Amino acid sequence: MDSVLRKRRGLGFAACFFASGLWGCGFFFGKIALDEMNVGAMVFYRFFFAVLVLLPVLFTHRPGLDRREWGVLLAASFLGVPVQFLLQFYGLSLTTVSHASLMVGTMPVILAVGAAIFARERMDAIGWVALAGSTVGAALIALGAHGGGKGEPTLQGDLLVVLSLLLALGWILMNKQLMERHSAIVVTAYGLFAGMLMLVVVVPAMFGMPPVAHVSVRAWGALAASGVLCTATTTLLWNWGMTQVPASQAGVLLNMEPLMGSLLGVLVLGETLGPSAWVGGGLILAAAITLTTHSKTQVREPVGI
Repeated sequence: MDSVLRKRRGLGFAACFFASGLWGCGFFFGKIALDEMNVGAMVFYRFFFAVLVLLPVLFTHRPGLDRREWGVLLAASFLGVPVQFLLQFYGLSLTTVSHASLMVGTMPVILAVGAAIFARERMDAIGWVALAGSTVGAALIALGAHGGGKGEPTLQGDLLVVLSLLLALGWILMNKQLMERHSAIVVTAYGLFAGMLMLVVVVPAMFGMPPVAHVSVRAWGALAASGVLCTATTTLLWNWGMTQVPASQAGVLLNMEPLMGSLLGVLVLGETLGPSAWVGGGLILAAAITLTTHSKTQVREPVGI
């Protein structure tokens, strides 16, 4: 029995690892699409392609949620789709891919704190030191080397990305609650579909109708990749992984996202990082690794499906 649980936990960590790596490509694809459309249109098409590949699930899996659970799902979808993504990618439009990606490195610690507060997981002294280190790292990135010109990082953009991560915490914890009784694929498919329906209302009202003509093949390819790989696939992998491992322990695997995103920004888009950004990014990654490998945070047992 113990070997089975260890195997499932290992698979859970692997699912979260690959989800985080693919998430790290999201800012890269998003920046390509933002060259030809506004934030609302980019987010709309990202979720359009995500829901498109998940449509078969809606026809083959009954949701089976009661009234209270539908309320939780809709609240999670509202936070996790229109609010989080519109805010996050508006922040990206004001900063660089590498800066935004490094700011995402605060998420493991945010997740651990959220689990401590809302999921009754208690952090020890090492955990709180890691939190302080991550906060200092984020401050170094946000306050250092902001030119304010086109294509340069800005304080406003960096802080909006961090704010979106605080909202993402609610989405993650509410999904984890739903997956105590329902499968990851049901929560993922119906959650993203509900979020897409919200975007159908919100985006035209706030940003105008998404463009169809005069969008390049390059932009359509980036949108399709961000929807299929960075949204549908990642959310499914992450949600299933979260049924096998505690939230605070899975956090270290989110480090793949800032690593992948910052590498793409620097190596592919030709962005540059100042000394304070490199130091801040190192502090964030070190804090997250310390938190999840050395902290004796007490966590609940993983939930099976």
